[in-house]
Amino acid sequence: MTETAWHEELRAKGYRVTPQRQLVLEAVKALGHGTPEEICAKVRQTARGVNISTVYRTLELLEELGMVTHTHLNHVAPTYHLAAEADHVHLVCRGCGEVSEVRPEMADGLVRGLEEELGFVADVRHLTVFGRCRGCRVA
Repeated sequence: MTETAWHEELRAKGYRVTPQRQLVLEAVKALGHGTPEEICAKVRQTARGVNISTVYRTLELLEELGMVTHTHLNHVAPTYHLAAEADHVHLVCRGCGEVSEVRPEMADGLVRGLEEELGFVADVRHLTVFGRCRGCRVA
């Protein structure tokens, strides 16, 4: 999503394009996956006065507006990424900590089984699978 598209989307939803919102969106895009603390550090490279509570409030609003989404890649803070780029499942290696992304279709068997057996429709875009990567399994 481009900067112009962000501006249009915010305005279409009745919100102003503030410097903080712009900087947070830019930081999320640059980081790919970032915790609020990482996003804040990136924002502070441009605007030293932005505090962590502003980043949290901005992320909350942007998530409500459907512009960013979060997932949990560890047991600490949520990790945010642009909603337009969120069509993937996360794989997290418990050995080395590497985070990989795979197509949502990789979880089709699970999704189909949940729906057929339980009537549950899963949203795998928020799914994180923990395990061991090929490199750690061999080591």
